[in-house]
Formats: sequence, structure tokens, C-alpha cells
Amino acid sequence: MSKVREPLSALEAYLPPKTYRHVEKYLQDYSVILTITRERTSVFGNYQWSARERRHRISVNGNLNKFAFLITLLHEFAHMITYQNYGARIAPHGRQWKSVYSDILYWFISKKVFPEDIESELMNTVNNPAASSCTEDSLLRVLRRYDPVKPGFFLVEEIPENSVFRLKNGKTYLRMQKARKRIICKDLSSRKLFYFSPVAEVELVKKVHRP
Repeated sequence: MSKVREPLSALEAYLPPKTYRHVEKYLQDYSVILTITRERTSVFGNYQWSARERRHRISVNGNLNKFAFLITLLHEFAHMITYQNYGARIAPHGRQWKSVYSDILYWFISKKVFPEDIESELMNTVNNPAASSCTEDSLLRVLRRYDPVKPGFFLVEEIPENSVFRLKNGKTYLRMQKARKRIICKDLSSRKLFYFSPVAEVELVKKVHRP
């Protein structure tokens, strides 16, 4: 995946108002190399320690809305600080990371930089943060309210049963019944069944018309 290195001053355009200076301090204090990437479907952000450069590297998807971008960046800051404090031999999302991330997240929440609906969701999870930034289902649903409108795109849970949807890779699926926290979908090419997250964003191809 190609990446675009942005000058630090350009970062402000990706962040909610009144957060740039606080984020800038983390980047400067820890000498972070920050990269804004194109969309990645598997991750929103990533942290790595560069042994060759002896510096921290963080990348964040540039297509995220400003609140999702900030939450993802704070998630990666927590990985960076946890690595610096405890090294690489601890669990990636263990108690040390959760403690660091909770402290960072709560500080930003206390500054009232998030809308009330996002703040409420973050407060519900601040004591036990999720391993993946922005991917707790309820938080993702709220964050999606701040995305640009994309006609024809829906969450899997919004697709009517027995309708067809398409992924960005071109594969098409039949939306079937819900199974606990996931939704069963059939790959129309291989006929295999897959379990989808209810909050995965997909493109509606053919909506079922019930009599």
C-alpha cells in the first residue's frame, strides 16, 4: 500500500478542532514518524518501532473522519508508550496497554473534543478498551454518522435478508440470517458461507422485494 508523508502542519486538517496542539506534543516528545495512508480494509492504524532508525513509526488511514482519525491515532500512541515503558514482551492489548490507552483517551474526553454521542460511547469502554480502534460495533455505528454520505453503501446489518451486496474487491454475497453477533452471508461465486461483522460497510447490489 503506497503511503503519503505529510508535513506536520498538514495534520491539523485530519483532526477535530482544538486537538492539534495536544497531538503535536506527543509526536514531538516521542519523535514519531507519522504517515497518513490510503484506505486499508484490514486496519485503521498501525504502530511499529523502527530499530534501524531508532524511532517510533505510526500510520493512520487518511480516509477516516476526524473523530475516527483521532481515536485511531490515540490507540497507536498507547502502543508506542506501552512499548517504550514495557518493551515488546507483553501482550499487545494487555493490561498495560489498556491502562495507558484509558489514560490518554480519558484526557481527551475531559477536554470535550468529541460530540456527545461519541463521548458517551467512549465513556462506556474507557475502563476496558477494545483491541481494535473504532471497531466496537456501537462506537463504529456512532462514528459513521460523521462520515460523508455514500449513496448505495450500507452496513451489513442494514442490508435486507436475501439481498445481494458487493465488497470493494468486487466479490458479491447473499445476505442471510443473523447468527448471534455475526451475520451469515453466502459467497455467490464459491457458494461458501461466511460470518460478517454487522457493521461492515458494503455496497447494495440487489434488494429483495417482498410481496
